[in-house]
Amino acid sequence: MWFVDHQYGACGAQEIALSAPAKTHAQASRERRDVVTGEVMDEARLVRFVAGPDGQVVPDLARKLPGRGIWVAADRASVATAAKKNLFARSAKAPLKAAADLPDQVERLLKGRLLSGLGLARRSGDLTSGFEKVSSAISSGKAAWLIEASDGAADGRRKLLSQARRQSPPPGLVGLFDAAELGLALGLENVIHTAFLAGRAAERWAQDVRRLAGFCPLLPEDWREEPVEAKREPNGLPPNLV
Repeated sequence: MWFVDHQYGACGAQEIALSAPAKTHAQASRERRDVVTGEVMDEARLVRFVAGPDGQVVPDLARKLPGRGIWVAADRASVATAAKKNLFARSAKAPLKAAADLPDQVERLLKGRLLSGLGLARRSGDLTSGFEKVSSAISSGKAAWLIEASDGAADGRRKLLSQARRQSPPPGLVGLFDAAELGLALGLENVIHTAFLAGRAAERWAQDVRRLAGFCPLLPEDWREEPVEAKREPNGLPPNLV
């Protein structure tokens, strides 16, 4: 991944307990318990599920659906384990059924949220597209994320990644969507290079990127074979964000 989140570094639990300041009420209220491991963690690292009217387990990625929430770590293995071991029903104390493709459902929904977020960002002025504009955003240090079309030419992408390598911290990289998908989301044609500008919108968008990284790679497999100068983790997250 291009991303290392020092908040969750390698220090031991005892060291964290001794050195970390006490959590505020607001921070504590954003924490939930993962039904698979029992670990308490920030909502941003979890996926919320609720019971649907037909007794099916329903992903609630926006955390707004009514009903008691059931929280699972945002990764494919955890959601699959919760479904396989009937942990949703145990937590809800009700007969709930989890679809066999529940991890795939979460992945599809997260991808949809990312595309919708890009469209909103363009309308609010938090997104810029085109090689020259993206290059300018990188040079000025304003680019938080690079969204590159999965079917775009490697040459232009390599030039931008080489430029991004010199930034500290470097922007994250997402290569999940092809040019047609990006164009549809942004209302533009032939979208190859896009930059999400730093700010609150980018921070909110990044939460879904982090969650999606637990369900699928953020970059096409063949990109990892390219001699890209910019150092990145396999899922595209910059080292400062893992």
